[in-house]
Amino acid sequence: MGDSKRIAIIGAGMAGLAAAFDLNKAGHQVVVYEAAPGVGGLAAGFKAPHWEWTLERFYHHWFASDKHMLGLIEELGWSDQVLFPRPYTVIYFEGKFYPFDSITSNMPKFLLRHYSLIDVARFGLAGVYLRFSSNWKSLEGHTAADWTRRYFGQRIYELFWRPMLVGKFGEDNASIVNMAWLWARLHSRTTRLGTFVGGFQAFMDKLADLLRSRGVEIRLGTAVTGIRRAGDLGSKAHGDTDSNDADLGLKSQSDTESLLKQTGGGGRLLVDTASGSEIYDAVISTSSPALMAQLAPDLPQSYAASLKALKSMGAVVLVITLDRQLTQYYWHNLPKEAGFPFLALVEHTNYMDSVYYGGDHILYCGDYLEPDHEYFKLSKEELLERFLPALTRFNPDFDRSWVKDTWLWKTAYAQPVPPVNHSQNIPPLRTPLPGLYFASMSQVYPWDRGTNFAVEIGRRVAGMVIADM
Repeated sequence: MGDSKRIAIIGAGMAGLAAAFDLNKAGHQVVVYEAAPGVGGLAAGFKAPHWEWTLERFYHHWFASDKHMLGLIEELGWSDQVLFPRPYTVIYFEGKFYPFDSITSNMPKFLLRHYSLIDVARFGLAGVYLRFSSNWKSLEGHTAADWTRRYFGQRIYELFWRPMLVGKFGEDNASIVNMAWLWARLHSRTTRLGTFVGGFQAFMDKLADLLRSRGVEIRLGTAVTGIRRAGDLGSKAHGDTDSNDADLGLKSQSDTESLLKQTGGGGRLLVDTASGSEIYDAVISTSSPALMAQLAPDLPQSYAASLKALKSMGAVVLVITLDRQLTQYYWHNLPKEAGFPFLALVEHTNYMDSVYYGGDHILYCGDYLEPDHEYFKLSKEELLERFLPALTRFNPDFDRSWVKDTWLWKTAYAQPVPPVNHSQNIPPLRTPLPGLYFASMSQVYPWDRGTNFAVEIGRRVAGMVIADM
């Protein structure tokens, strides 16, 4: 590595913080921009006044196989603060809920009770193949719907795989998602689920504090409005006092020339915010693909088009606290055909003890939806009226008097949609614009989104920057 370089990171989620960790360790000057008031991105949490722990806005957990996340935690010396209880996931079948989350125990037990030996054998053989095969490339040329129908059989497809695909991606996308995506879920996930003492937000805050103590600057509440070649700044500045540069804090030609003189200009990049503009040797964006295309107008049209072509689902999550337990299970997978108004009911306090939340019993009612779905327009109160009647299907004794409080969280970018041969669609982390890098959850394919692969891609792109410097 050469001299210390000045590097901007857009986004203080797990990918951005992981990249900042490695770049700082390599001796670079790092500035992290985050539009939100806190770090964490989609894994960020919140906390009621009487809770001891924070709670993730959008339900999160780690798997015992999450080597990138757990490896970073071990490197930080914080492994003693990771918890791995064994909660239970259930499916809905003929009006009842059954544990269905282990291919070696409760899955075959359920199938033997309700399906033929041929169905059970096909489930076992296909499941073992997906669990132990590493050849995901051969699977991405097939849709998950076609592959699971062919190898698991129509009955198992209708029981489990079709509800999962429709729930995650909607009716319009369920038939196009490729099998490599489903392989990734089965290949590496575990029944034991992990979290950090105090919640994910406690981990993110602790990591952010460590980064600050080592010289990383994290600018919260600071949205980036543009990324441009520094050379564009110089060409605009000559006599153009009404330019965008003036609006962004560069008030005169002398201001601009001074900035270019200090930094050398050249092939460097200008990061714009509402309060001004600064030049960096490299910029890493961890935003959504759509926002990246908007922020960087200097990107070649072909690369920008590849960003805009990446499709994703949004998420709507209503968090409800109750004064008592609703069910005995953690995660309830719900088929849309059964008429539930949400995809999953997650009783968090059947995973983490309610004592950490002031005795509250916490429910997530969540769904993956197209960004233009009606739920994105409804208020918390309107969604609560839609959702509450369904809770009696989990516990006939439920009464709305059990409800203590509610919170509503929405995001338009939550679940990438991977069609057949999706590896051909993934934009490179090194963009065609020198010094500009893009690392998002849309690029962790074939793996599914989550903090584990956010760490992996964040550290991978940091390695690229270090090598390129």
